[in-house]
Amino acid sequence: MKQTGLTENEVQQRKSQGLQNNYEENATKSTKAILYDNIVTLFNFLNLIIGICLFLVGAYTNMFYLVIILTNICIGIYQEIHARNLVQKLSIVNQQKVKVLRDGKEQSINSTELVMDDTVIMHAGEQIAADMNVLSGFAEVNEAMLTGESDLISKTAGNELLSGSFLTSGEVVAKVVRVGADNYATKLASEAKVHKPFNSELVRAIRKVSKFTSFIIIPFGILLFLEAFFFRTSGIKTSVVVSAAAVLGMLPKGLVLLISIALTTGVTKLAKKRILVQDMYSIETLAHVDTLCLDKTGTITEGNMRVTNIHPISNDIDVQSLLGSYLAQSTDNNVTMQALRDYFPEADRYASLDVLPFSSDRKWGAMALEDFGVVYLGAPEKLIAAEALPAQVALAQEEGLRVLLLAVGPGSKVPEEKENLTALAVIEIEDVIRRNAEETLAYLYNEGVELKVISGDNPITVSNIARRAGLPNFERYIDLATCETDQQVIDAAQQYTVFGRVAPHQKKLLVQSLKNAGRTVAMTGDGVNDILALREADVSIAMADGDDATRQIANLVLLDSDFTSLPEVVFEGRRVVNNVTKVSGIFFIKTIYSFLLSVICLLTATAFPFIPIQITLIDLAIEGYPSFFLSFEGNKERIKGKFLPTALRAAVPNALLVVVNVLVVSLLARNNNWAHMDATTLMYYLLIGISCLAVIKACLPLNPLRIFLIVTTVGGIYVAAMLFHSILEIGLLNAGSFAIFIGMMILNAVGYIFLSKTLPHPAANKQAGAKFFH
Repeated sequence: MKQTGLTENEVQQRKSQGLQNNYEENATKSTKAILYDNIVTLFNFLNLIIGICLFLVGAYTNMFYLVIILTNICIGIYQEIHARNLVQKLSIVNQQKVKVLRDGKEQSINSTELVMDDTVIMHAGEQIAADMNVLSGFAEVNEAMLTGESDLISKTAGNELLSGSFLTSGEVVAKVVRVGADNYATKLASEAKVHKPFNSELVRAIRKVSKFTSFIIIPFGILLFLEAFFFRTSGIKTSVVVSAAAVLGMLPKGLVLLISIALTTGVTKLAKKRILVQDMYSIETLAHVDTLCLDKTGTITEGNMRVTNIHPISNDIDVQSLLGSYLAQSTDNNVTMQALRDYFPEADRYASLDVLPFSSDRKWGAMALEDFGVVYLGAPEKLIAAEALPAQVALAQEEGLRVLLLAVGPGSKVPEEKENLTALAVIEIEDVIRRNAEETLAYLYNEGVELKVISGDNPITVSNIARRAGLPNFERYIDLATCETDQQVIDAAQQYTVFGRVAPHQKKLLVQSLKNAGRTVAMTGDGVNDILALREADVSIAMADGDDATRQIANLVLLDSDFTSLPEVVFEGRRVVNNVTKVSGIFFIKTIYSFLLSVICLLTATAFPFIPIQITLIDLAIEGYPSFFLSFEGNKERIKGKFLPTALRAAVPNALLVVVNVLVVSLLARNNNWAHMDATTLMYYLLIGISCLAVIKACLPLNPLRIFLIVTTVGGIYVAAMLFHSILEIGLLNAGSFAIFIGMMILNAVGYIFLSKTLPHPAANKQAGAKFFH
């Protein structure tokens, strides 16, 4: 019966009922969510409360630190929105057209315009836009995007076509049975719709510090204010300013900004190399990854087939013209046939009398050629008995190559049952290994990253491809189709390198098992079948030519769909983590001495020696300026140790020296009846000097840039302190105080060297710094 499709009235009726294929499962964060995540944080809240207190008492110059906070917020918001918009542009580019029958006429519409019960005409090479039932015709479908299984599935009348799969050959007329959120692919993706929180050791460390300080900032701030206002009768403005300086110093706000700038710089650099970073913290996480799960098709391989060799069995046959005639008259369009067409030019020497298309069930196709016979093309073991196969077949299969046999039989029409076939040629076809894949895998392995290959294909085939790509331990493979329980899959994750016949939920189990074993796991993928595992991984990496939903939830999108660019991301992550760790000690100096001095001030009923504007100058000139430039230096070394313990150990010597210097100057001032301004000035100049010692250490070993940074940092901040001394509420050193300053700085330098060598290294006690904040 001839199909006429829906009428226009029926289409409009279904649209009004919501039965349209326009559902969007957008896993990216909304602008509102991005704004909320970057603005509504404990760190920002604490800084805002302090800023409001300063504003209320008119201490406006001391509020300058808020510029740093606002800059950090803006960078985070811009980067996230920019990355999200790029992904949405990718989605728009990939919108597809479908051909439907409506009112008895063929129409080409967007896939989002499909409605329930639409009649769709599908051809080879097209992606299925909604779940359908085949009404007529025959086609072979690749469901790898959904199941990971690359074998072709035959579809005839009554069979179901699942959204997200592709027609590789044939033509069908099908009826839409599910649309929008009810589609198979959409349901599979829905488990991943919630935005995944980022995983960052640097941010976790900052949050630990913020969490610790949040418990003490409010009570310390209140106690310091009450002490100043009631016990020292300092006045409300002075009491607020002094209390604010103490608690502000405990928050490493400059470090938060540095991390954001360093990561944003990495995002920009990677974008120029065609790597889209949707979550900037994933750069850092990938630098820590010790296990990488790779898909085979499209990752290790290009997803294309290539004929590598042909072995004629008889020299009496012109295989080139024979295959050329076969290909010219065949409608098969799978990747294997495309590889043959790339290798053999089409010919017209033999005319076709009868054609039987290739079937994945039979594993062969046939064509009766005039004046020659019936030519068969397909899997060798399906055409000829094993004992009669040419020796070249076994040799090629051992090498992990796909093998086709060209054979001939009698007749002028393709028989229902093949018989008496004679082998004409053996054709070797390889799944093309991606260029530089071997170097990339070797690099990752040598850098301590364990590699796992997860595929829906036959594990033996995958293992051989892994061998050709140079993957270590390729011989350790398993067929997960043989695992009857989830526990067997979980146990296999630790034992094997290559996993074949993997179902989507099994991919997720593998990643979960590896993470539960304490590993940091990254995963690459391109299909809907990968979504659950990508969501579970610490770092998810999608290919730009993969499924739309996969791109949306991934941390990184490789715009050239080339996993060999991953080392570039690793290098950027190492640069960020190593450089931030190197300079982080400078930032934590203030956190530690502010805490210690606050305790001393509470116990002795004395005022905190510094004010917010003084702390802000330290933030900009000593913490911000040199660290900013040092963070751009290349650094490909492996990450060693934990960030927080390393940073705290680097900061403790300087922080202790600051406390000792403040106490010594306080005693000298009391015993010699110094004016308050003179004591404060000397304390501040010593604070600058001790902080500069940390800058000098961070710049070792020296090079021209680092020497320049040392000179400009030390010289610049002292010049700034003298030029803006009235705003900073300090004076200038006189001859006597200058001599004391020089003498104490010499002692500080000696003490700094001694303390740096004496304090235990984080390697000896990795939890030393972390315990400080618990």
